[in-house]
Formats: sequence, structure tokens, C-alpha cells
Amino acid sequence: MKKQKWIALLLAGGNGTRLNLLTKSLVKPAVPFGGKYRIIDFALSNCKNSGIETVGILTQYKPYVLHEHLGHYSYWNLSNQHGGLTILPPYQRSNSGVEWYEGTSHAVYQNIEFIEQYNPDYVAVLSADQIYKMNYSLMLEQHIETKADCTIAVVEVPWEEASRFGLININRQTYKIIDFEEKPERPTSNLASMGIYIFTWKRLRDYLLQEEQKEYTNRDFGKDIIPSMLSDGLQLYAYYFDKYWRDVGTVHSYWEANLDLLKGEDNIFLQNPEWPVHTVEHHEPPLFLAKSAKIHHSLISEGCEVYGSIEESVLFNGVKVGKGARIRNSVILPHTTIGENAWIENAVVGSQSLIKNGVIIVSKNPEENLMVVGNNETVDPTIKDFSANNQVISVTS
Repeated sequence: MKKQKWIALLLAGGNGTRLNLLTKSLVKPAVPFGGKYRIIDFALSNCKNSGIETVGILTQYKPYVLHEHLGHYSYWNLSNQHGGLTILPPYQRSNSGVEWYEGTSHAVYQNIEFIEQYNPDYVAVLSADQIYKMNYSLMLEQHIETKADCTIAVVEVPWEEASRFGLININRQTYKIIDFEEKPERPTSNLASMGIYIFTWKRLRDYLLQEEQKEYTNRDFGKDIIPSMLSDGLQLYAYYFDKYWRDVGTVHSYWEANLDLLKGEDNIFLQNPEWPVHTVEHHEPPLFLAKSAKIHHSLISEGCEVYGSIEESVLFNGVKVGKGARIRNSVILPHTTIGENAWIENAVVGSQSLIKNGVIIVSKNPEENLMVVGNNETVDPTIKDFSANNQVISVTS
């Protein structure tokens, strides 16, 4: 194999429990986003646009939809004789059975053989479940200039959300990392790790091997590898990122990130058009708007049929909206049908679901109680009426 200066590994195996009903049947990086994309498309496109030739995707939880999506690797131009895109699920290493990935660092440890065939100087380890555009080559330049052992991309987050993240304290003049706290109850910083790392490979390899020898370990970058490196006095630096970034780890943040596309200043697809986001094209028929349709400030994807009223909403490909239906401040995922005279407001409705005629799914306070319908569900007004229910709902067939 040709030696590579650097390669990337995308962590795409977590089950995404905070996304609730949207990840019952698929892994979080495969969840649709922005009308026609999937969440993993952003990290993959960043790799392609940054000039990374070799990308490994570490998968585990309910990977079928993700694997099918990644099978069309030519859309990211990651098919080449020197590397390309490789799917890396757990596998049976001995007669003892399959060795599942037990944490983020353990997943990388299990793929040391894959990494070493490229003999890289540096390895980028990337979360595959965030919405952002980043030139990783600029981060690599800083990593090399500072002679860092590890560089961590960081972003400022609101203080009220800080406890959801791994937090970093830095020297503000040099950006050298002083301290790292993994999701503390009482944050002392609002500078959050983005889960995007560049490591000097020889150094990371040593720490992966050391971690496997410990009796008690989470086998996790944030809880084990990074604190150990800091404790040993290694050179860790922060790479400050000040562009649009969304961690869509909860249904509410996922809803907000989709609705951000309706704001010109926050629409990630309008920012830096020279840095495109690539995805698999499904070649849906053109959008159809009936005479009865009313559309205001919304994003409507190809393949949709609209006979009702849409306001401040995002409709993914293949959605059908019946006559008299009202949709407001909502996100409707692919190939879902909204029946006639239905009313949906402040909600996320999953893929391939059926909302029958006259159903009401409304939240009066989405900041506290967003309405959620899962994938492949049927909501019948003779069974459920959610108009007075201000809770995150779990709809069953």
C-alpha cells in the first residue's frame, strides 16, 4: 500500500439514544438531514474537500441503511487505488466470537491493522454525526506547526448546554490545552470539544495499546486517552472553530438545525459554496404544487406532492401533503404521507410514516415539549389525538 501522510477514521457506530424514535431502526449518522442528505454526508464531504484520500467508517449499531448509503462511494469521489472509502464493522478475530466496539478509542484500536497498512504520519478521528463544514487540512497545518501530539477542534457553546460536552480549558495565547473535563455537572468552561481529533499516529498507537492493558477503562477518547495524554505532559492543542456547527445529538437540536436552513445567515448550504456537501442522488420526480397549495418560507424537496399549506417547515424528498392539511414549524422526513385536513405544528415526523386524515399533532411550547413521530408509523385519529398533549410522544402503530 502507498504510504499516506494522513488518513481519517469516522466514528459512526453509536446508537444515538437521545434522538429517540428517529434512531430505532438506523444509526444516527444515517438519519436524513436538510431535505435530501444524511448526517454523515458532512464529515465525508469535509474529508473529500480537504484532500484526504483514505477514509475508514467504523460502524456497529443497526448499520444497514448507512452501509447502503456508503455503497455509493463514488458520490464523494473516494474511490481510488491508493485508499478510498472502507467500511469497518466489528468482526470475529478468534474462536471466542465477534469483538464488539466497546468505546470510541477501542473502535480505533480494533482497526490498527487497517491504519498501519497506510503507514500514516497522522490520523484524523472524526465524529460522523454533526452538521458543519471544516477544512481539516488547516487543522493539520496547525498540528504540524505546534508539534502537537494531539489537536482537538473546539467551539464555544452556550453555558446552559455546556454540561452536554467534553469541555476544554486552554492557554488563550497559545491555545495549548490545560485541562479536559468530560461532560461535567458544573462546567468551568464553555469551550467544547467537537469530537474531532488529529493525532500523531505513533503517539496515538502507543496510548491505544496501553489502554487495552488496563483493568478498568471506558475505552473512550474523552474519558481515557485524552486525560492520560494530558496527565503525561504531552503536547495537546485546541483548534478554534468559529463557523456554523450543530451537534444534533437530541431531537430538539435536530429540529432546530433543520429549521436553521430557513435562515439565510445560518443555512449551511449557502455558506462557502466552493465547499460542497455531496450525497447520493435518488432522482426523484419534480416537486408538484397543486392549485390548493400554499407555501411560505419553507424548504420543499424533489418528489413532493403538496395540496395543503406549508409554513416555516422542511419537507424531505417524496413527502405527500393532502388537501386542507396544515404544516407549520415542522420537519417531515422522506416519503411520509400527511392526510387531508391534518394539522402538524412544532413537530418532527419520521420517514415513511402515515398521518391519516384529520390527525392533530401540535405542541404549543416546542422548547419544552417537541412533538415526535417515529419512522414507519401510522397515526390514526380514531386512536390518538395529540392536540392537548404537550409531551415528546412515542407513537405506536
